[in-house]
Amino acid sequence: MSTASESRQARVIDELRVFIKKVLSDPTVAVKCVEVARKHRGKPDAHQLMADEISASTTVRIPENWSEADKMFLEILDDVLDDEEALY
Repeated sequence: MSTASESRQARVIDELRVFIKKVLSDPTVAVKCVEVARKHRGKPDAHQLMADEISASTTVRIPENWSEADKMFLEILDDVLDDEEALY
C-alpha cells in the first residue's frame, strides 16, 4: 500500500472517529441525520441538501468540499433508508 493511500485512510478513520464520538455523546444526532436524509431522499442533489441541513441543525459539520468520510457518511444514510424501506 502506498504512503498516500495510507495517509488518506488515516484521515478517513480520524474523521469517522470524531463523528462517532459526536453521535455517542448526543444520541439525538443519529436520529436527526436519518430524519433529514428521509426528508430529502429522491430529490435532485439530495446529498447536498442533506449535508447542508445536517450541518445547520446538528453538531455534525459537512464542509462544502466533501472528504471521503463525508461521502461515506451520506452513502451510509442511503443504506439505512434502503434497509428501512426493505422492512416495509
